[in-house]
Amino acid sequence: MSDQVSRDITYTHDGTRMIGRLCAPAASEGLPTVLLVHDAFGLGDDMIATAGRIAGLGYAVFAADLWGDRTLPRTHAEIGPLMGGLAGDRARWMARVEAARVAAAGQPETDASAIAVLGYCFGGSTALEYVRTGGQVRGAVSIHGGLDTVELDWSAPTPGASVLLCTGADDPMAPLDTLARLQTAMGAAGVAWEVDLYGATKHAFTNPRAASADAAYHPRSAARAWESSTGFLAALLTGTRPASR
Repeated sequence: MSDQVSRDITYTHDGTRMIGRLCAPAASEGLPTVLLVHDAFGLGDDMIATAGRIAGLGYAVFAADLWGDRTLPRTHAEIGPLMGGLAGDRARWMARVEAARVAAAGQPETDASAIAVLGYCFGGSTALEYVRTGGQVRGAVSIHGGLDTVELDWSAPTPGASVLLCTGADDPMAPLDTLARLQTAMGAAGVAWEVDLYGATKHAFTNPRAASADAAYHPRSAARAWESSTGFLAALLTGTRPASR
């Protein structure tokens, strides 16, 4: 968009180069900021377009590169080791998110004191884990996150954090019993949580290319999740609820 700045930001963690993307309104400084975490397919064109769409609402958006080197896996054989490598080493997983947050906080367009994390699929799991483990954000939005990847020890979450989960009732990666346990854990920890549960909706419902037994695009649920998440972010970061685009 001509009224936006969009640039790659290189940062590192433990010897791995990561190439994030900063999107923000042009000639802006100190804006409330969304740390955007991609799905299993990496920080590709679709996620960068989402960053631009969110920036169009008046935010600075830092899209993290969780896999490193802007890796864009395309098959389950490629995705499995990447997800498993981080889920199997949660300290490393969260350190990568923290590296992205620090990189975001160092940009002139961002307000380091007003950051929320939003993620899709594995990125949604990542957003929840980051708040669960005390990440320095105001809150998290998880859109069709894999809830079976999120641990239930919420004994040391981000103080005062708010959480929004947008999930499908028929998502095999977010079974309703797992959702119930997560709600109980967050409530016991004093986390202010909200859940949008969409009927007849599977995993990856915002992805127009999702079409399998477990994952399918659902335009109505996708639109509802966008409306809910942008309203949640506005209330969390600016104290307002602007109209969605």
